[in-house]
Amino acid sequence: MHPRLPNAHVLAHMGLELVEYERLIGDIYDSAVNTRRLGEALRQVRALFKANFVTLILRVQEQPLLSPMVIAGDIELGEGGINHYAYCAESSLFDGLPTDRVFTIDDLMSDSEWARSAFYLLYCQPYGCYHMLGADIRLPDGGVVRLRINRPHSAPGFGDAERGMCAMLLPHLRRALHMNSLLDRSESLGTLYSQTISRLAVATIVLDENGSVVQLNPVARQILDSQDGLKVVGGRLEATYPSDNRELSRLVRNAFQRARQGAGRGIQIAEATSISRPSGQVSLGVVVELIPSRELHEGSGKPTVVVYVRDAVSKSLVSTVLTSQLYSLTPAETALALELANGLSLEEASEALNIRRNTARAHLRSIFSKTGVRRQTELVRIMLNSVVALGAPQPPAVGRV
Repeated sequence: MHPRLPNAHVLAHMGLELVEYERLIGDIYDSAVNTRRLGEALRQVRALFKANFVTLILRVQEQPLLSPMVIAGDIELGEGGINHYAYCAESSLFDGLPTDRVFTIDDLMSDSEWARSAFYLLYCQPYGCYHMLGADIRLPDGGVVRLRINRPHSAPGFGDAERGMCAMLLPHLRRALHMNSLLDRSESLGTLYSQTISRLAVATIVLDENGSVVQLNPVARQILDSQDGLKVVGGRLEATYPSDNRELSRLVRNAFQRARQGAGRGIQIAEATSISRPSGQVSLGVVVELIPSRELHEGSGKPTVVVYVRDAVSKSLVSTVLTSQLYSLTPAETALALELANGLSLEEASEALNIRRNTARAHLRSIFSKTGVRRQTELVRIMLNSVVALGAPQPPAVGRV
């Protein structure tokens, strides 16, 4: 359903200028990226309808639990934000109503039936709400959101013009709430992917078109804090040695050059280099890639690049719990396997875990049997390449064995 064009007769009857209507619609759509703006839009609706409460019930619980709502009205705390209040679907008179259709209480029952109903006595009378105008809004993903506009008993009931105004608002609310859901899902997925990258011990450094650092993940922060090969100077990413720094700068310039030339919208081109470390440890591996943009308007998005860094000598961040579950290892065997995956020899691992070498050898034989490998190098490979790195790492709860 497309959003309705503003009805001049309805706007005039509601005493609403077109510019005020457009401001209200703008706040509704702004709420897709800022939920607090939804509260502002509901406050405008409350004033427009001369209501004492306007409520958007975001989810109706099947049990008598607190439901998330956005409320504009005479409440002491939490107006405008998402709060949780008692609202039990089993007590509701409005289950099974046609969606996207405006209704009033007069459409459903008589005044005497309404005044005796459990819903009115539980949720309306204590707050001075008698007249109700509302609709159940069905979202594209199948969810239903309930809009309720209430007035006290002393106020007049809702008329045809107010029904028309409510109907004009429904498509805009539906689209804004759907956009908010999509953005929230996208943000959650982005966070999940970022956490996964960190668990794989890959540093990510995002640079803007000026080459300044705009975002770091925790692994990148650790590498930069060590000042061993890479550092941030004046907000810009630099390599320790001049020759490495020139090569890193060249790769970053190349990525932005591709952005200016309109490349990168199809196959992404990544370039790599190695960065020497003053400590003498194995060089850092670096990959520079343009972050693809899906901007619809030409030139509306500023290009950014991401610099991936891998420290080959850093410790593995694999999950002890997933390691134990995946290979049916005991806590002691899990601890030994992780130490071996971090590059220690069997002797070094036994010292780190404070166990006897014979005990470590017995654990290793059991690990080989359970994982199906025969050599320590194979064990390290499957540990580093398996799904155990995708879980949140926990320190092994192992004492002296």
